[in-house]
Amino acid sequence: MKAIALVSGGLDSTLAARLVKEQGIEVIALHFDIPFCVCGKNNSRGSGNSACGVLANLGLELKIIDISNDFLETVKNPKHGYGKNLNPCIDCRILMLRKAKELMAKIGADFLVTGEVLGQRPMSQYKHALELIDKESGLKGLVLRPLSARVLPQTIPEKEGWVDANKLLDFQGRSRRPQMDLAEALDIRDYASPAGGCLLTEPLFVSKVRDLIDHKEFSLGNIELLKIGRHFRLGSKTKLIAGRDEKENERLSSLAKKNDYLFSTRDIPGPVALGRGVFTKGLIELSCGVVCCYSDLDPGLSADIVYRKLPRKRESILKVSAVEDSRLSSLKI
Repeated sequence: MKAIALVSGGLDSTLAARLVKEQGIEVIALHFDIPFCVCGKNNSRGSGNSACGVLANLGLELKIIDISNDFLETVKNPKHGYGKNLNPCIDCRILMLRKAKELMAKIGADFLVTGEVLGQRPMSQYKHALELIDKESGLKGLVLRPLSARVLPQTIPEKEGWVDANKLLDFQGRSRRPQMDLAEALDIRDYASPAGGCLLTEPLFVSKVRDLIDHKEFSLGNIELLKIGRHFRLGSKTKLIAGRDEKENERLSSLAKKNDYLFSTRDIPGPVALGRGVFTKGLIELSCGVVCCYSDLDPGLSADIVYRKLPRKRESILKVSAVEDSRLSSLKI
């Protein structure tokens, strides 16, 4: 038998893949790359790097599929709605299982394995939701959840004897202690935090995402910027992101593209700011004033702010004072 195991890089999916592999079944690990996952240890994006830890623990072949563009459409128009914030959990799982089903057909896999635990997540990991996800993905009966199999309806792999049901588990609820105890028993030590998740559940991040959607700027490039800096909405078609430290300043400079503006202080320490959108003379001056707010400028003084529009190399200089606190607060997203 051959199975595909969905792996996030977190503990639950690692354990699920391990339990099936130990039954002598060929397991191929599948990781989906999306822009909002924080599943991986020391990895804000949850990319394939986090899932590589699964390989170290299990010695599995790893396949990575980028579903970012499909996922953006899911976020904008989820058939089954959102969770507490902007997280389309049910539609997200349906999308992933459909993509996994396509790979199953290509490589001749017999069933799918996930690390889901009954009752662990309030929107997508209860019985009705799991049944809905399996049905709408076209994989009804073929999704094995080894960590909770004993408290879920039997799947085809169990009924047909493809797996030994006696070796499956009955985990349920939100506690991660059983998974951590099992990891210790199986000598799985180098795993990512078992409490990973999705940026779309974080209110502060979600406010920035909503701003992009409201202004029709919801794209992968703009989403990448949401993960760094302080964000300001200067106009309906104009946005400014100011770095909070040297690392973010460098990152903003590297993410700037044609027609973006870059702002920085001239003679005093301060942030690099990236401007994206339509900039008038007044908005350029406002951007320079925002940069002053986060520089080492003494109160009441003005500073020289250097700016340029990419790809031009020639810089311009504008002497401005810091924007008033009340104005700054009204601009901040």
